[in-house]
Amino acid sequence: MRKPFTTLLFITALSVSVLSCKDKAKEAKTTEAEMPAETEATAESYKADIEASTIEWKGFKPTGEHFGTIAIERGTLDVANGEVVGGSFIIDMKSIVVKDIPAEKEGNAKLTGHLKSPDFFDVDTHPSAGFTITGVEEVDGKTMLSGNLTLKDVKNNITFPVSVSQNGDELTLESETFTIDRSKWNVKYGSKSFFDDLGDKFINDDIELKVTVKASKA
Repeated sequence: MRKPFTTLLFITALSVSVLSCKDKAKEAKTTEAEMPAETEATAESYKADIEASTIEWKGFKPTGEHFGTIAIERGTLDVANGEVVGGSFIIDMKSIVVKDIPAEKEGNAKLTGHLKSPDFFDVDTHPSAGFTITGVEEVDGKTMLSGNLTLKDVKNNITFPVSVSQNGDELTLESETFTIDRSKWNVKYGSKSFFDDLGDKFINDDIELKVTVKASKA
């Protein structure tokens, strides 16, 4: 009777593994920083609506996950013939908000403070992050946006899928959910990429992101 039970356990574990891989957001292609996209002479500038724009984040560890938002401080998108061809925006790292713990709970302030500390994003030294578009292309029917992400003075180029919609003078750029590997920006705390004695106390290197930028013609 042990063999069928063992087989059942194996099949169950395999099924969970397959589902986990299927549900995980795809990591953005990450390469060395590139030259920013050249703005076309006919391009029109759209100014980001900082109240309506946001970045959603999610982090993972063996015992669970945390999630929240980061605000966009300012930014512009350059548009030519109805397509985004360039632009950049500044991310306010001091605006990190934790959503999975009630705001009035002590754990919320503790986690928020830890994320802002030198262990993670060191916002006193690096209050802003930045993203500058370096290219946009169609790949297999999807719009792939590439840009230099600067975080803690480390700059890498990332590529991820987006959708762009326009309604009169209003423009919305929304990414699919994707991940970045924080270790590539020297965010080291609890990372197996830097420490090999963490046991089950590690924090996943993958940070899940979803970017929404709403902008209007400047």
